[in-house]
Amino acid sequence: MSIPVALSDLATALADYPWGYLVTVSPDHRAHSLAVPTDFRDGVLHAIGGRSTNANGAARPAVTMVFPHPEPGKYSLIVDGDLEVLDAEVVLHPTSAILHRPALG
Repeated sequence: MSIPVALSDLATALADYPWGYLVTVSPDHRAHSLAVPTDFRDGVLHAIGGRSTNANGAARPAVTMVFPHPEPGKYSLIVDGDLEVLDAEVVLHPTSAILHRPALG
């Protein structure tokens, strides 16, 4: 089950998620994940990307961030968006967000 999160409510939703995985796609179409702290300012997510994340994001800017809830069994937050690569920093411009229920047992 998924619950849509309005982009105007994203800052509030992110308050419960101290970190997330930034998922990019490599040239051979494999997912590349980078764990980063949550840094949401002025309607966008900021992170420090590594060499692979920056290269992947520059070539294929449609990315996803997955924020697992720190408490087991709680909803994860999934944010899709467009990645902008600025030197070492990457900026995710969110386009949609959902809360997703874990499929446990």
